[in-house]
Amino acid sequence: MNTLQLGIFKSILNLSNRRLLNIPIEKLHATTALQAWTSHESGPKKWLKYNEIVYPPQGAEEERRPAFVCHQRENIKYSPKKMWYIASLVRGMTVDKAIEQLKFVSKKGAKDVREVIEEAVQLAAKEHNVEFPREMWVAESFVGKGVVIKGMRRHARMRAGEIRYFHCHYFVRLEEGKPPKEYYQTPSKEPQKMLENWLTNIRARKITNSL
Repeated sequence: MNTLQLGIFKSILNLSNRRLLNIPIEKLHATTALQAWTSHESGPKKWLKYNEIVYPPQGAEEERRPAFVCHQRENIKYSPKKMWYIASLVRGMTVDKAIEQLKFVSKKGAKDVREVIEEAVQLAAKEHNVEFPREMWVAESFVGKGVVIKGMRRHARMRAGEIRYFHCHYFVRLEEGKPPKEYYQTPSKEPQKMLENWLTNIRARKITNSL
């Protein structure tokens, strides 16, 4: 705040020699960074819309559709790139195992991921009538980029540099039932299977300019 702005504030506060506010002038902020959250308070809304989907009744011969619940947390003060590693860790795990593993992750974002999963478990029991919410597993876990607030950092010789404060959104979907043996599509590298694949590729190769 420059000298002109300081004088204007003092003149407003000291009208008719009466103090209108009981706060010191040094506590008043006139920076534009305070307006950074005005258009980002709601956050993403599409992910929670999946909880409102109503499916048609299933027949007796159809396979039972597992119940699921989607939950999110917006604008976590953490880098999206760092949060990605934590979100990838719990994919395909049961709820209890994911919470137990996150307790041993020494990263700041692990606390937020653990809290979101615990909130999703409570949400499944209270609002979605899931009978055994502790028997659910993490079907989806991913991160989105949140709001980025730009600030200024003072340097030597009256110079300044730009600093960015990153935020991220965390999304999770819990599904009822047991988790699959292989969450990712890539098959497991068993020794016997790898040997058979190697022999198949060797026998099927074609050597050019040979007999």
